[in-house]
This record gives sequence, C-alpha cells and structure tokens, in this order.
Amino acid sequence: MTANVGTIDRLLRIIIGAILLGLPFMSGLAIFESTTVTAIAVIAGIVMLATSAMRFCPLYRIFGLRTCRT
Repeated sequence: MTANVGTIDRLLRIIIGAILLGLPFMSGLAIFESTTVTAIAVIAGIVMLATSAMRFCPLYRIFGLRTCRT
C-alpha cells in the first residue's frame, strides 16, 4: 500500500471522523433518533479515521488521486 493521503487531507479526515463518531451520541439532534442514520455516521467516522491512520484511501487509488507529495 502506497501512501496517497497528504497531511492536510489527513487532518481533515481526523476532524470529520471524530465529529461523525461523536455527533450521534452527544448532539441530541432528531435525525440521530434513527438507528440507520446513527450507524451510517459511525461507520463513516471509523472509515475516515482508519484511512487517515493508514495514509491510504482505496477510492483515491481507484480514481487515480493523490494528495501527498511523495
């Protein structure tokens, strides 16, 4: 696996992933009353955090994108 996620991209993924993980449990918004919406937000948050930790995004590979310099 070659790194294809750059530093700024990683930081954004960490921030968005943490928000997606915390929002369903701490916001009290009506949309998160649905179990499906909560599950989607949690899964998306985990994927964002995992791709930032590994510095690799499979979708970037499929579409030929790369946000890192090396």
